[in-house]
Amino acid sequence: MNIILLGPPGAGKGTQARRLEVERDMIQLSTGDMLREARSSGTEMGERVAAIMDAGQLVTDEIVIGLIEEKLRGDRAGGFIFDGFPRTLAQADALSEILAKHDATLDAVVEMRVDDAALVERIVARSTCANCGEVYNDITKPIPDDGKCTNCGGTEFKRRADDNAEALTTRLMEYYKKTSPLIGYYYAKDQLRPVDGLGEIDAVAQSISAVLQETS
Repeated sequence: MNIILLGPPGAGKGTQARRLEVERDMIQLSTGDMLREARSSGTEMGERVAAIMDAGQLVTDEIVIGLIEEKLRGDRAGGFIFDGFPRTLAQADALSEILAKHDATLDAVVEMRVDDAALVERIVARSTCANCGEVYNDITKPIPDDGKCTNCGGTEFKRRADDNAEALTTRLMEYYKKTSPLIGYYYAKDQLRPVDGLGEIDAVAQSISAVLQETS
């Protein structure tokens, strides 16, 4: 099963993707993670990525699509979770072509719906484990009293520099301009499945599980 987790920054896509990896043996394809992995891989593609990023330039769609295609050639496990891709209609078209080329299908696009005001409140309280990336929140999922990550036991936590109200507003505007058109795009294809992204983590996970059960 291959799915897209669609939603604005801070909607909880990464948290839910990690759960699906564990519970359904799926593989999360996060654009950021793939670029970091490629940069340190020593491959020809990795050298191209490193050169572009070191120059402070944006990585092209061509490179991101190439990285995704490399992943599709490997072990597919329980399927893929596309997190952070596609971001534009052009990327959505490219993804359809790649999947068809590799005899794969897109089974569902899970839209994690959130309220902007509540989202800002959630984001400014967010921190992550510096070791494994597990996400915590001062309100909904605080760091354990013993100061250890529940996933890996790490004791160092960090907050993103842009996890503040002003930066998030800018990121939301970028999402609405470039990525939100995908909602209509996938609705027209009858692949869009909305869930409440502001519920408790377990409740959101159950909603996503119900969607996947329905489409499997």
